[in-house]
Amino acid sequence: MRVREDESVLEAAERADVALPFGCRTGACATCTGRVLDGRIEHARPPCALKDHHLAAGYVLLCIAEPRSACHIEVGADIQAELVSNPWR
Repeated sequence: MRVREDESVLEAAERADVALPFGCRTGACATCTGRVLDGRIEHARPPCALKDHHLAAGYVLLCIAEPRSACHIEVGADIQAELVSNPWR
């Protein structure tokens, strides 16, 4: 999927009819979390829903993530669930 210079990964996915989970579209809820496996991403604004250690581990918020190179990004419910500890496990 190609991402235009002026759009987020989520916007490009929608343009390509690829369904990705999202909530707020502002980087505040973490519903759209992905993990960069390869490539470079910059957030259009501070990703409020991610802590510094999440960013260091490669997590990004696809609603405000803008690729700066060719990227491979892992997405799905498992990725978002990795950010939240479940007290019942």
